Amino acid sequence: MKSYILLLLTICTFQLYSSAELDDSLTYVWPLPAKFSSGNNTLSVDPELSLVLGGKGGDSSIVKDGFDRYKKIIFKHSSKSYSVNKRLVFDIGILKIAVLSDNDELQLGVDESYLLHVEKRNGQSIIGEAYIEANTVYGALRGLETFSQLCAFDYETKAVQIYKAPWYILDKPRFAFRGLLLDTSRHYLPVGVIKQIIESMSYAKLNVFHWHIIDEESFPLEVPSYPNLWKGSYTKWERYTVEDAYEIVNFAKMRGINVMAEIDVPGHAESWGTGYPDLWPSPSCREPLDVANNFTFDVISGIMTDLRKIFPFGLFHLGGDEVNTDCWNSTSHVKQWLLDHNMTTKEAYQYFVLRAQEIAISKGWTPVNWEETFNTFASNLNPRTIVHNWLGGGVCAKAVAKGFRCIFSNQGFWYLDHLDVPWYEVYKAEPLEGINDTSMQELVLGGEVCMWAERSDTSVVQQTIWPRAAAAAALMEQQRDHILRKYYLNCIASLALLQMPIE
Repeated sequence: MKSYILLLLTICTFQLYSSAELDDSLTYVWPLPAKFSSGNNTLSVDPELSLVLGGKGGDSSIVKDGFDRYKKIIFKHSSKSYSVNKRLVFDIGILKIAVLSDNDELQLGVDESYLLHVEKRNGQSIIGEAYIEANTVYGALRGLETFSQLCAFDYETKAVQIYKAPWYILDKPRFAFRGLLLDTSRHYLPVGVIKQIIESMSYAKLNVFHWHIIDEESFPLEVPSYPNLWKGSYTKWERYTVEDAYEIVNFAKMRGINVMAEIDVPGHAESWGTGYPDLWPSPSCREPLDVANNFTFDVISGIMTDLRKIFPFGLFHLGGDEVNTDCWNSTSHVKQWLLDHNMTTKEAYQYFVLRAQEIAISKGWTPVNWEETFNTFASNLNPRTIVHNWLGGGVCAKAVAKGFRCIFSNQGFWYLDHLDVPWYEVYKAEPLEGINDTSMQELVLGGEVCMWAERSDTSVVQQTIWPRAAAAAALMEQQRDHILRKYYLNCIASLALLQMPIE
């Protein structure tokens, strides 16, 4: 039965994207809004569309810049100086945006809800209007994204039109954390490419850019407190300055996207020792970092002090995954330290992670760690820890049962570098799998797709991320049954009548 359903979904999707004519029964908004209604009218949109702002937050540059960006997208095929249509009166000439709060702080759980109403003028108004209302500027940005998707360019009339009006949309995301990880250590990615990816995230309403900046292969980030660290970069041209990092964070904020930085310790850190060899336990033991040397933790603290000035997001990722401690036992001074502290290498791994967490918390961050830390010493983890699942299913259920918050990234579904995972497998993932208690469900912050870069560089990164990341974005925005019911119900029902045989 499952194979039959998947085949129907595949055929429906093929029909959706291969047909020259759009199916009027479907709603072409992605991700699908939580609640919406539509009609049968077609409205024209004025290329001179103007913005009217209201509410306490209406004067925000975030909204104004957002409107300008989306206006360019909507009218990218249109020209003010030339119009085949020569229309003098348009149905929609004004977009009104009311933002109720003037607080533009961007943090986890910020209100992204919005109301969008698009209707033909009723005769009492000379100029037709579309209307967005949101509690925050970030809700207004999500409404602008939806409005832009409702606008379609007609290649015959060369005019922008909105089909199936009137539209009434009331939308809010299912999860507060809807992320994309980007690895810039295995392959360096220029700032411009990173910004393109962040821009594309906004189109799918993803809201956390997880920047895996550093790994064992390279250390491309400038750290003023320890200026030799970025000697671990591939070349001096493949680096990110402090100013670059600021630029990326600000660029993301203007699109309602938080930036969560990661330094992965104590493993995945060989590149640190290029600039500071004392961080290595020995020349033949280059990771994990030296647990016996206080200098290691001085450097970690210095990195976090510098990064806290750049990254305002309240979550900071400390990694903690894939730590092989064998060479600690074979390095004389570390082995002696273990004896002096009556620790096994497993206990030293725990000690390292917990000490790094304490440093992060002292800087005002909430620590996020990969699931190995939870799997190995859950009872001793700081209770503020957010567990980041990746190895397989069932981890979030176990984590929330112990009172931890959790982020879902099951590699079998949401690791984008796994090229053998087709788009429809992405829909099989469920962050709330095995969690039925409502209070525990609330501890699942959301999910994240991961773009690891061992085999991906600038030439392929975007087409590897998309379109599968958009499928995950849809699941993080709305429940799976809501998506499939709205998008595919008509198609599946009609195809099912054919009773197609399945081998």
